[in-house]
Amino acid sequence: MLVTTTENVPGHAVRATLGPVFGVVVRSRGLGGNITASLRSIVGGEIPEYTRLIEETRRHAIDRMVQNATLMGANAIVMMRFDSGEIAQSMNEVVAYGTAVILDPAPE
Repeated sequence: MLVTTTENVPGHAVRATLGPVFGVVVRSRGLGGNITASLRSIVGGEIPEYTRLIEETRRHAIDRMVQNATLMGANAIVMMRFDSGEIAQSMNEVVAYGTAVILDPAPE
């Protein structure tokens, strides 16, 4: 399935707009990861444990969004965005959202 952050897809025309679609994931770093990350934060710089957590969470949110769009009958998602937040200072929420559409090749 094509997932794009743009409204239009070159070479394609939107045949139908099916509506909003999203994928939500909430994750928590394990105790060991939190301790390691806390120690790294003392010296500053990137905290790879959290970087990996966010990257994996975003990929998982996109996968869920694509599953939901597939159930709607879409073959593409346009205007995809992310939103994220913290829950109870120990969990991270990531939402991938966009508009599920049916794309056709543009007429020549």
